[in-house]
Amino acid sequence: MITIKSPYEIECMRCAGKVAGQALAAAGAMIEPGVTTHDVDMAVRKVIADNGMIPSFLGYGGFPAAACVSINDEVIHGIPGKRVIKEGDLVKIDVGATYKGYHGDTAGTFACGKIAPEAEKLITVTRQSFYEGIKFAREGQKLSNISHAIQKYCEDNGFSVVRKFVGHGVGANLHEDPEVPNFGEPGHGPRLRAGMTIAIEPMVNAGTYGVRVLSDGWTVLTLDHALSAHYEHTVLITDGDPVLLTLPE
Repeated sequence: MITIKSPYEIECMRCAGKVAGQALAAAGAMIEPGVTTHDVDMAVRKVIADNGMIPSFLGYGGFPAAACVSINDEVIHGIPGKRVIKEGDLVKIDVGATYKGYHGDTAGTFACGKIAPEAEKLITVTRQSFYEGIKFAREGQKLSNISHAIQKYCEDNGFSVVRKFVGHGVGANLHEDPEVPNFGEPGHGPRLRAGMTIAIEPMVNAGTYGVRVLSDGWTVLTLDHALSAHYEHTVLITDGDPVLLTLPE
């Protein structure tokens, strides 16, 4: 069931989202050769704790960390640990914070030092595809109009969008209805209404869209080992322009 959020719920999500955005920014700023994925997770935990909030991901479905940290051909859900980040790596960080029982969910892709031009393009296209999608994140639009805009932009630029994992509603639960795919024909799905809150998150591969889950039960990898990028904000549908609830400021 799709829930329409009250002003109180939206304010809680705005608070959670701001801190999630700050945690993501802090984690992204520390990406350099020699940093471990555990270091990234600790930075995320500190920002969230310093603001008196709870990491949304820690313990969710048994996930053992506050941040998902995925490198190069890892798409999403990478588990932080002893792995050392190297020059040229593409690092995806996904963060959630909870305030008074409501979640903010955001993600980004960060370059470690100098990366290949194709990798730079992948990051840029993935981020821009989100903004192409939210042009349709308006009251009265069909949900799949967002999906189609993201897919078209990515494919027009020579990349593919992951099918197996999608965006989602977010609120009192980290994952709620509706699902928000990054692919599909326009004109389908529920009609957007003011007060809906959705996590729009393009997951974009430099190769084919096929992925698999590693034996740890979490880490998602591209089937062809091509690079992947990820970008996400929690978005509030209004009777005007969409509002990004996970901006750090």
